[in-house]
Amino acid sequence: MFDSRSNRSFSTAPPSVTSLIATLLEPAITVLVYLAAMAWEGEEVGRADLTLCFLVIALTWPGINRFGDRLSNAAVGVLSSWITLLAILAAFGYGTRSLDFFDQNVLMFWAVVTPVLQLLAVRSGYLLLRQQSALPHNRRQAVVIGAGALGVKVARSVQSAAVQGIDVVGFFDDRTHERVHAEVGERRVGCLKDAAPFIRANGVKDVYITLPLGSQPRIIELLQELQGTTASIYFVPDVFGISIIQGRLQDIGGVPMVGLTETPFTGTNRLIKRISDIVLALLILVLISPLMAAVAIGVKLSSPGPAVFKQRRNGLDGEEIIVYKFRSMRAMDNGTVVKQATKGDPRITPFGAFIRRTSLDELPQFINVLQGRMSIVGPRPHAVAHNEMYRQLIKAYMVRHKVKPGITGWAQINGHRGETDTIEKMQARVEYDLEYLRNWSLGLDLVIILRTIKTIRGESNAY
Repeated sequence: MFDSRSNRSFSTAPPSVTSLIATLLEPAITVLVYLAAMAWEGEEVGRADLTLCFLVIALTWPGINRFGDRLSNAAVGVLSSWITLLAILAAFGYGTRSLDFFDQNVLMFWAVVTPVLQLLAVRSGYLLLRQQSALPHNRRQAVVIGAGALGVKVARSVQSAAVQGIDVVGFFDDRTHERVHAEVGERRVGCLKDAAPFIRANGVKDVYITLPLGSQPRIIELLQELQGTTASIYFVPDVFGISIIQGRLQDIGGVPMVGLTETPFTGTNRLIKRISDIVLALLILVLISPLMAAVAIGVKLSSPGPAVFKQRRNGLDGEEIIVYKFRSMRAMDNGTVVKQATKGDPRITPFGAFIRRTSLDELPQFINVLQGRMSIVGPRPHAVAHNEMYRQLIKAYMVRHKVKPGITGWAQINGHRGETDTIEKMQARVEYDLEYLRNWSLGLDLVIILRTIKTIRGESNAY
């Protein structure tokens, strides 16, 4: 039977051997390449070099486990982390006037070779793990209890992880054949009461329980039976269709809690996101300042009124913020009723149509980024009036406000930019925004920025 003491058995899973290697790999390669470059150039390792090495270890520890990533994802992750580290070190060196302490040839060699070796090490680890997991004696049999959509999703996820070496050999469910997921088919090998005998008889190593929370009495009975086997048991909760964002297990005062909807920008992620926003926004503003001046003049000449329009929007946690845009209309809606721009909208000036189509009207929002109201990448901010309407019509709509709104976003580069004249279009945009929250990384932000530059050229939805 379960009692309150069972709560104390929850803890963070210990790191695997591969995770431990990954923890050491990135800092070790970074430092060793620098020392190798010093030796190649015949330079002696001085106090400044040792300080740099210790600083690098502090900034890169612990290394990220990328052994399970595809090559493209691993490459983006390695490059984005390395560029961020170099930017931090360059800013530190400039601020302390210590850049002259280091040999420029060593720094150049270090900057180019380090990410190449890191990626080669990650790829080698991936290929080795995949080779090892393919060996018959390293394969693990698993079963899924619950033959619904969640069970099928878990089975796909487990089997698609090439380095895990897990084979899903069957499903168990009490429902009739007509009520289980179509993909299960003949792979259902029995009812719940058949699970424990099957697991013992076939040496199954892993069990994934995907039953809905409404089946709690059955789950408890099932767990009592499964504890008579040697299989590892994993519970995958079906929380009634709730869109889980950054779900994680936490321990608060000895009480285990599962976070369902949480911002990805906590702790170091928040710091990384803010630093990258400031650095990129400053760089971009310096580069585009002549263009912004030209657009401002064009707006003033196109129609009477201010060059910059201030809009009320909802920002982080739904708080109201002021967002800047170059004015593209003769009339400026910013009240309780806001009409979206449509094709051929008479309010839009000819010059306004041009800057909207090319996204030049959004350039002042880089100032909002420096103010901390927005981020370069994130869900696009909607009018306050639109939020009040759509929050009642679209499930999980307000979850997109768990992060700062962005100048560009995952939805925009996937074709959901411009007018959303139907609920279905807004629903699709929200789904992409939630996908961004689930999968955020600095590498993903850089990919979105690069793809935005390509996407805005000739965009037909922006008017």
